[in-house]
Amino acid sequence: MAKNRLVLCILVVSLLLDQTDGYPSRMKARKHSKRRVKEKDGDLKSQVEKLWREVNALKEMQALQTVCLRGTKVHKKCYLASEGLKHYHEANEDCISKGGTLVVPRNSDEINALRDYGKRSLPGVNDFWLGINDMVTEGKFLDVHGFAVSFLNWDRAQPSGGKRENCVLFSQSAQGKWSDEACRSSKRYICEFIIP
Repeated sequence: MAKNRLVLCILVVSLLLDQTDGYPSRMKARKHSKRRVKEKDGDLKSQVEKLWREVNALKEMQALQTVCLRGTKVHKKCYLASEGLKHYHEANEDCISKGGTLVVPRNSDEINALRDYGKRSLPGVNDFWLGINDMVTEGKFLDVHGFAVSFLNWDRAQPSGGKRENCVLFSQSAQGKWSDEACRSSKRYICEFIIP
C-alpha cells in the first residue's frame, strides 16, 4: 500500500510539475496574442486615418473643381472673382474661408491671365486687391503666406504711399501694373486656389 502511495505521489508531483512548466508558456502565448491584437488595432487605426485623409483630399479636389468651374483655371491655379467690396483683411479672410488666398501673380503670364480674367469677371472694375503687402516692414513686400515676393510689377512712381498705404492693388487701367493703397479701402478681389 505504501508502494501505491509512493507511485501516486510521484504521479501527482509529476503532473503538477508538468502543469507549472506549461504555465509560463501559456502566459507568453496570451501576451503574444494580446500584442498581435494591439498591432492589428494599430494597423486598423492607421488604415482608417489614411482613408480619412484620402477622403478629405478628395473633398478638397471636388471643391477646387467646383471653384474652377465657376472661375477660371490658369497655370495650376484657379481664380475666382469676388462678389462684393471688402477691406484687404476681410477679402483675404473670405478667400481663406473658401480654401484659397488673395491672388499673388508670380510672373508676367499670370499678370496677363489675371488681366483677361479680371476684364471678363469684374467688368468696369478698375483695380482689385492682390495678396501682397508691406505691413511688417515698410518697403519689404510679402505675400499672404509671409514669403518675400520675388516678382514685382509696379506702375511708375509706385509704391508711393509710405506707411499709410501697405496693401497692393492690381490696376486694370494700367495694364496689370501694381500700386499701393490703404488696406482699409474697400475693393474687389480675386481669390486663387492652388491645384495639386
